[in-house]
Amino acid sequence: MSGEPGRFDAEPDEDSGGFRTTRAMRVAFAAVVAVAVVVLIVVGAMQPQRSDGVSTDRLGPEQGEAVADYLARAQDSLTGTDSDEHWALVSFTEYQTPQQLPERARGLRIGRVLYQVPLPRVQTQLLTVQVPAGDEVVLRSAEDAAWLLLDQLRRSGYVDERMRKVTEVSVARLRTGCACAVGLIVRGRLDQLRNLAAQNGIRAVEALPADAVAGAFAIAPLLPDATDVVTTTPDDGPVPDF
Repeated sequence: MSGEPGRFDAEPDEDSGGFRTTRAMRVAFAAVVAVAVVVLIVVGAMQPQRSDGVSTDRLGPEQGEAVADYLARAQDSLTGTDSDEHWALVSFTEYQTPQQLPERARGLRIGRVLYQVPLPRVQTQLLTVQVPAGDEVVLRSAEDAAWLLLDQLRRSGYVDERMRKVTEVSVARLRTGCACAVGLIVRGRLDQLRNLAAQNGIRAVEALPADAVAGAFAIAPLLPDATDVVTTTPDDGPVPDF
């Protein structure tokens, strides 16, 4: 704007030095962006596409799966002649006490013990206890499960009266060494796992591929109560005092 009211000076000509510099910078910036886009497209094309159907390894039946179908699928997972060790889920015909677990594993390395306190028509928490090698830690795994359940309750904040009572009953029973173990995660060769599956008290053994990573797979044990189709436990029964 000029010194005289109502009068504007003409804009500087784009061919002036300042505009030539600005225009050159814009052209250079556009070229850099174009190169970056091309690089990203090329890199993206070189990356292998992930399968939408596979996100993690999993052991155990699916919700709504027929028990007979799962038992056949678990048996099929044990076929093969390789000598590698595999992680496997062991499901029982009946709920087990901690003292029964070393015998059920038949000397195989136990990596996790799975607990779920059975209460008629009452939903209870599935608890997975990681254990190092040795029978001693397996024998005290129910106590560890009780502490794990209490810690989960503490972290969850407010809970209703029913959930609080279910937790109290579950903790009390675990601490008395109840028959509440529903499965094991073990590691062994396929021939060892086939031998384990043939033992009394073992309902199913399902193995993962040998390259499955420890701790990187989901677990849903076949509960002893499941006889026809795997479904969610009803939650309409009274909670016992103990």
